[in-house]
Amino acid sequence: MKRRSTGMKCKRVRLAGLAAALTLAAAGSAHAQGCGTGDFPGWLRGVRQEAAAAGISERALAALDTVRFDPAIVKRDRGQGVFAQSFLEFSDRMVAQYRLQQGAKLMKQHASLFAAVERQYGVPAAVITAFWGLETDFGAVQGDVSTLNSLATLAYDCRRPEVFRPELIDALRIVDRGDLSAKEMIGAWAGEIGQMQFTPSNYVRYAVDADGDGRRDLRRSVPDVLASTANLLRSEGWRAGEPWLQEVRVPAELPWQEADLSIQHPRAQWAAWGVAAAQGALPQDGLPASLILPMGRNGPAFLAYPNFRVFLQWNQSLVYATTAAYYATRLAGAPAVGRGRGAEALSTAQVKQLQQLLARQGYDVGKIDGVIGSGTRGAVKAVQLRLGLPADAWPTTELLRRLGG
Repeated sequence: MKRRSTGMKCKRVRLAGLAAALTLAAAGSAHAQGCGTGDFPGWLRGVRQEAAAAGISERALAALDTVRFDPAIVKRDRGQGVFAQSFLEFSDRMVAQYRLQQGAKLMKQHASLFAAVERQYGVPAAVITAFWGLETDFGAVQGDVSTLNSLATLAYDCRRPEVFRPELIDALRIVDRGDLSAKEMIGAWAGEIGQMQFTPSNYVRYAVDADGDGRRDLRRSVPDVLASTANLLRSEGWRAGEPWLQEVRVPAELPWQEADLSIQHPRAQWAAWGVAAAQGALPQDGLPASLILPMGRNGPAFLAYPNFRVFLQWNQSLVYATTAAYYATRLAGAPAVGRGRGAEALSTAQVKQLQQLLARQGYDVGKIDGVIGSGTRGAVKAVQLRLGLPADAWPTTELLRRLGG
C-alpha cells in the first residue's frame, strides 16, 4: 500500500511494501544507472522500452507522453518528517469519535458485502474498516497528485529508483489492463492509489473485481476496495477466526523482559504471571501471544496475537500498527483504552540525548532522531537489564539520569 499522508511518513511502500522494497532492491543497481542525470526524457525512453519488453501495450505506453518530472515531489520526499508521537497521543487523535461513528455506519450499510468478504477471505469487517478510516477517511481523502508523474519523478531521482521504477511500470500495467485510465491515476504524492492507498505493485497483485464490472477500481468501487483489502491481508498471513489485539491489565511485578513482540507465550502463561483481560476473562489456553507495552509498564498494555503481525506488515511503526489494531477492536465493540498508571513520556530532545548516550556506549539505536523506534527500544531494554531496572524497553528520566544525562 503506501506511505501515509497523516504526517507519519513511515518507510513502507505499503503492506507488501517492505517485502516489495526488499525484493526490488535486488534489481536496483541496473535501474539506478542514469538516474538523475539531467536527461529526464532520455531516461523516460528507457522506461518505455523496459515496459514494452514486459508486454505493456502501446496504448498504455502512450500515458508516458505527458509525464513530467516534478521537483515538488522530490522536495516532499526529502522533507518527510519523523514520527515521534506516543501511542496515546496518536491513537487519541486518529481514533476520533467521528471515525468510530462513520466506521460503524459503513459497516452496517455494507453488512452483506462485509459478510461475503469475510466468508471468502477470512478478514472481519472491523479490521478492513479500520484501515479504510485511517488511510483515506473512508475514501474521502485519496490524494490529488498525478500517480504517473509522482512515480516517474521518484524513480528518476537517485534516492530510491530501485523501489519506484518497478512501481511506475506496474502503474502502466494498471492502465494496460483497463482498471484505471491514465487520467484516473490520481492519488498521494508518493504514488499510492485509491481508498486504501495501494502501491501499484499491490494493486496489480491483489486488486479484485468484486462488483463484476470488468475493472478493479480501487478509487470508486466499494466492493472492489473491501475485497481487495481482504485479499491483501490474507496474503500477508491473516488467520481467520482469531483475535488480533486485546487490552490487558498487568501486575506491578512481572518478568518485564518477556514483554516483547519477538517473544510469545501461551495465554495461560501470561495469566499465570498475573496478566488479566481489561474486560471479561482471559482464556487460559495455548493461543500464543506477545505482551506489548507501547508506553512501558505504566502505560496501556495489550496482548498481541499472530494476526497483529499483519498490522505491522501494513506499517512497521509500532505506534501506527497498534493504533490501527486498537481502532479495529473499538469497531468490533471494545471500549476505549485505559490510560495505565501514568506512563512517563520523554521529550524529543530528551530521547535524542538518550540515543546519543546509548550510541556512545556501543548500542545500535539506528538514526539519532528523537523517535523511540525498535532500535532505541532494544538498546533501552539491554541497558535496563544491565542496570537491574524493570526491562520494559521504555525510556524514562531515571534511565537518562543513570546514563549521565
